[in-house]
Amino acid sequence: MKKTLMIAAAAAFVMGGMAATTATAEAGALGKCKACHHLDSDKKKVGPGLKTVFGRKAGTAPGMKYSKALANADWTWDEEHLKEWVCNSKEAIKKFTGDDHAKTKMPPQKKCGDKADAVIAALKAL
Repeated sequence: MKKTLMIAAAAAFVMGGMAATTATAEAGALGKCKACHHLDSDKKKVGPGLKTVFGRKAGTAPGMKYSKALANADWTWDEEHLKEWVCNSKEAIKKFTGDDHAKTKMPPQKKCGDKADAVIAALKAL
């Protein structure tokens, strides 16, 4: 009985540590984002809240004044679009709209490759 309780306690400790590690990794991936975006809601900060950004049509968060390019966006924030966006939003907006003069207020975040994948995973988890 005592041995069973010790094993159960150890398992709970390990699982709790794994959850904390995952939460820490997600927080680290979104660290830069927190400066301008709320992570726990869809409320506006400087930029739109990110709680439900994954799967949302671009340029549609309530209360935001978007650039012309984003206000007329015809894409949804999916893995493909987010991966390019968090790497270099200034170039991504031009590519997504087909307009070499398209602009966005968001500066390039330079979260590319594996770092972009971590951001996307964290956004999905919100």
